[in-house]
Amino acid sequence: MIEPIQIAIDGPAGAGKSTVAKEVARRLGYLYIDTGAMYRALTCLALEKNVSLFDEQALTNLAHNSTINLVQKEERLHVFVENIEVTEAIRSPLVSSHVSQVAAVAGVRMIMVEQQRAMARSQSVVMDGRDIGSHVLPFAQIKIFLTASIEERARRRYLEMTAKGIPVNEEVLKEEIQRRDEQDASREVSPLVRAEDASILDTTGLEIEAVIQIILDLTARRGR
Repeated sequence: MIEPIQIAIDGPAGAGKSTVAKEVARRLGYLYIDTGAMYRALTCLALEKNVSLFDEQALTNLAHNSTINLVQKEERLHVFVENIEVTEAIRSPLVSSHVSQVAAVAGVRMIMVEQQRAMARSQSVVMDGRDIGSHVLPFAQIKIFLTASIEERARRRYLEMTAKGIPVNEEVLKEEIQRRDEQDASREVSPLVRAEDASILDTTGLEIEAVIQIILDLTARRGR
């Protein structure tokens, strides 16, 4: 039996993890698992149901009793909660400003991580998030830590959101990204951290295609 390949891509908000991971998975024919979308989906559901984001037990119960599905179709990942599509809703500024708080809850992470590991056991995957290489898939054969300057990440997020017709201020985005960096790096449970054996890839000024090719080359060399 051929050993499944696990590619872990970590990094701060706006570094381009999702865009790169999706395309790498598509070109290799691997399953793409957007862990951030799972936490965003739960955050979206909590806000919709008026579950207190300060009540860790309530959030853990919500995660335990909810069904979150990631479905790849027409070269796009669709996110469903209780069979309702939330692909666009989970990218709203409101969800973005609260997702780190929800993702920091130990009980929530335990449930999500087990789901993510289960998906990676039987097939080759590309998984992106904040602690994939250090915690979720510590034995992944390929580990990448993507980063970029705050200015670059805010610019990308601004272009992404305005293209969707979502009004947003770029300076506000910078502040939000910096705050999320601090929250993700300082949280007690599975903080944002580069795995010791991860390759650092600064994407500031790099075209997406160049970043994708670097990761494909790393994967090819691993297979030799």
